[in-house]
Amino acid sequence: MRFTIRQARPDDAELLTDLCMRSKQSNGYDDAFMALCVEELRVTEKRLRDDLFLVSEAEGGGICGCASLNIEEDGTTGEVKTFFVDPDWKRQGVGRQLWQALSQTILEQQLSKVHLDADPSAVPFYQSLGFEVTGQVPSGSIPGRSLPYMELNTDEPGRRPDA
Repeated sequence: MRFTIRQARPDDAELLTDLCMRSKQSNGYDDAFMALCVEELRVTEKRLRDDLFLVSEAEGGGICGCASLNIEEDGTTGEVKTFFVDPDWKRQGVGRQLWQALSQTILEQQLSKVHLDADPSAVPFYQSLGFEVTGQVPSGSIPGRSLPYMELNTDEPGRRPDA
């Protein structure tokens, strides 16, 4: 199956919110947990404007994944703020293709570090991209819950995002 990467459009916001919620819930979270995550996972037109927000579309149509990168004010650091694949499209190359597209921007902008707060179930995927767990951060949705904080230092040999 072929995928096309494109910039998200304002009219994608509702579909992307739904995709993020379904993807997150596919990690085994119940409805009560998901209700606490709604605001943090909501994709808004402001988020689409402020970040590099990409979507992956299947050849026949339909969004099968999304990812966003925010370049921080220092101009050398980026944060992956959104990275979700539709549950029906997991393990079919969507995440890798989204990462390749984000990597192109990381290289073009000469970012020396990229970081993210990971869902625990996504840690192995991010590690396969070169990220390392460097700490824990509080969840933005669930009081008392911590998430793995992961970093990719692109200046280190073998850690370039295209490696």
